Amino acid sequence: MKTDTIFYRLFQSFPSIFFELINHPPQEAQAYQFASVEVKQLAFRIDGVFLPTTTNPQQPIYFVEVQFQPDTKFYSRFFSEIFLYLDKTELTNDWYGVVIYPSINVDTGTTQRYRELINSSRVSRIYLDQLAQTSSASIGIATVQLIIAEEDDAIAQTQQLIERTTEQIEDETQRREILQLIETILVYKLPKLSRKEIEAMFSLSDLRQTKVYQEALEEGREEGREEGRIQAKLESVPRFLALGLSVEQIAQALELEVEQVRKVAQQSSEDVNNQ
Repeated sequence: MKTDTIFYRLFQSFPSIFFELINHPPQEAQAYQFASVEVKQLAFRIDGVFLPTTTNPQQPIYFVEVQFQPDTKFYSRFFSEIFLYLDKTELTNDWYGVVIYPSINVDTGTTQRYRELINSSRVSRIYLDQLAQTSSASIGIATVQLIIAEEDDAIAQTQQLIERTTEQIEDETQRREILQLIETILVYKLPKLSRKEIEAMFSLSDLRQTKVYQEALEEGREEGREEGRIQAKLESVPRFLALGLSVEQIAQALELEVEQVRKVAQQSSEDVNNQ
């Protein structure tokens, strides 16, 4: 999964995280919806935009870009997208641009032609490695920090984040979404982790809310359904034996192992002899 996709999932589920990143009260998110917008005349789409949910023109539009790869043409594209949208939209709200980088080293875009904008309060550049690593950081900020954590630290941070989520988030739906996001980040960062290793990081109650658990549960159900189908086939074996078919013929007809059919045939023979 691409890093920007993870961020957009975060902002979609927990828009308050964005406002924490720009040092605004998280409650401000209640007046916004996170969306992608399309400039219809140009078939042009901007992936990350916080749009006001009210008609108050004093609420600005926030354009968000997550940039984890160096790109010398980034600012040219970023401002082009913004101004194209502003030209085509009927909204008259003010606007701000926010760019999220993992570190300042990735901020390699050519800035000379845009320096008045970049150096103004209209544009914010956030470098995640400069966020304070404190125990008082909100769960949202801690989740963002997990995205850029070194592999050696990721597991410990994950376990701490799971504990905090379980203890502090009372709403079950929100808790489930955060746990699933944590799991997604973990799988993205450490793709070699096995399912059992991921499961080991979650308590049983937490595990039930993750995708890993749900997939395992569905596999178990599928296996149960498969076992049910096999059992039904095995129960029909005596009827085929009574028709004079060989064990091999029955196995082929029912798509069973020869040994499975042979065991049923032997059991049926013993039952007849015991009668």
